[in-house]
Amino acid sequence: MESLRSGYLFPEISKRELEHTRKHPHAKLIRLGVGDTTQPIPDIITSAMAKQVYALSTVQGYRGYGAEQGNLELRMAIAERFYKGMGVKGDEVFVSDGAQCDISRLQMLLGSNVTVAVQDPSFPAYVDSSVIVGQSGKLNEETGKYSKIVYMNCEPENNFFPDLSRTPRTDIIFFCSPNNPTGSAASRQQLKQLVDFAKANGSIIIYDSAYSAYISDNSPRSIFEIPGANEVAIEVSSFSKFAGFTGVRLGWTVVPEELRYSNGHPVMKDFDRIVCTCFNGASNIAQAGGLACLSPDGFQAVSCVVNHYKENAKILAETFDSIGLKVYGGKNSPYVWVHFPGSSSLNVFNEILERTHIVTIPGKGFGPAGEEYIRLSAFGHRECILEAASRLQNFYK
Repeated sequence: MESLRSGYLFPEISKRELEHTRKHPHAKLIRLGVGDTTQPIPDIITSAMAKQVYALSTVQGYRGYGAEQGNLELRMAIAERFYKGMGVKGDEVFVSDGAQCDISRLQMLLGSNVTVAVQDPSFPAYVDSSVIVGQSGKLNEETGKYSKIVYMNCEPENNFFPDLSRTPRTDIIFFCSPNNPTGSAASRQQLKQLVDFAKANGSIIIYDSAYSAYISDNSPRSIFEIPGANEVAIEVSSFSKFAGFTGVRLGWTVVPEELRYSNGHPVMKDFDRIVCTCFNGASNIAQAGGLACLSPDGFQAVSCVVNHYKENAKILAETFDSIGLKVYGGKNSPYVWVHFPGSSSLNVFNEILERTHIVTIPGKGFGPAGEEYIRLSAFGHRECILEAASRLQNFYK
């Protein structure tokens, strides 16, 4: 714990928001920082959750503990909706209270003796959970890197995909696509390289597909679209960003039966043991909402919300492009990644906050390669996005 940085990135941003609000009590603050959804959950989904709630007040409808692995009907629906034709079975799907929680459960499974590689920049929970478990070594204050973590550089020069020919072998590879924060989605060819690399090195890929619903091109939405991935990968995903469940809390992890340790023991059996020991199962109410999301009408309804956020991302990307700054993301992702050459990302964050009353995220919070960048979230109401675009254009004109 002593090796952790002062605080987890997103609560630190929230503290700065609060300080700014106290300093400027009459300013209309626009929050484009923490990636929290803002659009209402479609009625077809909340109605299903409400029905489940009311059923709890009846003898016939009351339910207590559910299976730790999740409602079997929901597990089957997830496999059918997201992994059809990929060889993923319902009993390989573990329903949870969110992808970030599952990352920590996986870290408990993996233990402190494994070696870890992460994209740089990447979602900070991968590194911070590695530190907490004891995989990381000491922090180098000058470089911002931990001594035992391999940082796979992902910048525009390499199309945000690491040079695997120069990447040392590690036991675990954390990989997120579309990437948070850069918004880059790995191509089929790139993911094939990653799977082949993991096979050659006996590594396990922890693949985060939380933003797959935002993919607009032909990029794979799951690592299991790649032949052989079932032998080397675990996939973590979530209802948070495609269904607005950030506060409801529902996610899942796929651990294929084919994934084995070097001694032939199935990884799935050990993860099942971790789940049964450390988790009492996702809320029955949340799971009822998850099932409604995956119905034909429910999925169409949440897809409309996703399209709303994608249009927001397009507006933000076009705004910075008109200013003359290099913009990444915003096409396959709800995040816009903006380059400010030669600038400190924290200074840019502070300047935008002070001068425009817009909250962003300094790129350095996602890793050393995030310096000179800021991330903006498209999870906002349309009028706030348009107002933010106007303020930014006026500030940088």
